Amino acid sequence: MRSGIARRLAVLLVAGTAFAPLAAPLAFADDAAPETTLPAPVIAPDMATFTLANGLQVVVIPDHRAPVVTHMIWYKAGAADEPSGKSGIAHFLEHLMFKGTKDHPAGAFSDTVASIGGEENAFTSNDYTAYFQQVAKDDLKLMMGFEADRMANLVLTDEVLKPEKQVVLQERAMRTENDPGAQLGEALDAALYVTHPYAIPVIGWRPEIENLQAKDALAFYDRFYTPNNAVVVVAGDVTPEEVKTLAEETYGKVARRADPGDRVRPSVPHLVPERIVKLVDERVSQPTVQQQWLVPSRRTATDNEAAALTVLAELVGGGSTSRLYDKLVRNDGPATSAGAFYQGGPRDAGRFVIYAAPRDGVTTEAAETALDAVITAVADKGVTADEVNRAKRSIVADSIYAQDNQGTLARIFGAGLATGLTIDQIRSWPSRIAAVSPADVQAVARKYLVPGEQVTGLLLPPPGTKPQNGGAVVPRLSNQEG
Repeated sequence: MRSGIARRLAVLLVAGTAFAPLAAPLAFADDAAPETTLPAPVIAPDMATFTLANGLQVVVIPDHRAPVVTHMIWYKAGAADEPSGKSGIAHFLEHLMFKGTKDHPAGAFSDTVASIGGEENAFTSNDYTAYFQQVAKDDLKLMMGFEADRMANLVLTDEVLKPEKQVVLQERAMRTENDPGAQLGEALDAALYVTHPYAIPVIGWRPEIENLQAKDALAFYDRFYTPNNAVVVVAGDVTPEEVKTLAEETYGKVARRADPGDRVRPSVPHLVPERIVKLVDERVSQPTVQQQWLVPSRRTATDNEAAALTVLAELVGGGSTSRLYDKLVRNDGPATSAGAFYQGGPRDAGRFVIYAAPRDGVTTEAAETALDAVITAVADKGVTADEVNRAKRSIVADSIYAQDNQGTLARIFGAGLATGLTIDQIRSWPSRIAAVSPADVQAVARKYLVPGEQVTGLLLPPPGTKPQNGGAVVPRLSNQEG
């Protein structure tokens, strides 16, 4: 399941750009330009966190502008935690969590949310599964009670499972099997991550989904859906004291059922030379070329490399002032659109992506050469302080706008904590961005965007098909399902 709110937030979070407060103005370090400062957003100044006796972590973000709350629960279990041969079970269980408990029949939770005028949704990624409701403040305890109930008392049988399995298979057909861009995304994941679980699509492989049984879902549920493996985030018209009382009265009654253990996953092998994945499909109207490199995520990066990669992505491909736009799109360049992004949110390895849609008459080889030239120039010649400051201002401005929504705040903290970041790491992100220098940007480009070590993806129409140049074409990532 996925709402409009979730879709909008996904754009922010998939790039690893989770933002939070600072207590002082942002001072932008650089090598040549005068120091640039911006007023720092004071975000969640009264934020609090506590842990219940059963191990459940609770984060409270007061926002008293309206009598509304966003209530989210994040389980530290996603597609990358699935047993071998059971791909899709994390996402399948997300669907099954709406099928009823010992005390509430199937659909009762959703019907209640609708009856009180609230919103709800759920989504699964490689690293977590999350459920949320946005309701009036007075209904918070009711939501907590429902979530605590299905954390402990989910009822699953093969009779319950069979019809929902067809729903998931239809979802896979619609979102992936009937979408060439999504098919290419799955193939690129497999080529980039190889033996790491991120190589497997979150929704799962069709043959394995077809063979999933109720016992598989229950085994995953019993191992991971325990309070000591979850984070609850409440943002809105509440105080930490109020939330703690409600949490103890609801979630506090749920006993821990298991110790999920350490999230040990195989490392991604370092493979060279370049791998090329090409998909030709008659449904493709606009050719595209993309290049992906393995890079550290925010959790795995050392020093300030994740922040430098974020600034690099904005500087290289963040809009009409970026280098890719200037070199490939402006003045009828070789592409109709071009861009870049850094996916730094995963618990394990992240990725850096650049892409372009060739203009009519321009080959994908020519577009790829133009992409290579931009990255090579950054790695070899560096970037200017003005470029870096402009990129940092854009990132901080985005953070200010994002933080004006309680749902965004809940998701920023929930996703960060579920993937292994600390609250301090989440809150200090803007200051890390502010500390990035031109030398830092050049260093990560030179270290990680090495020619010949990328995976290249080509999405093409059949030979002889006239391209239909349109707007921006952003690569599809298969790392989250609703």
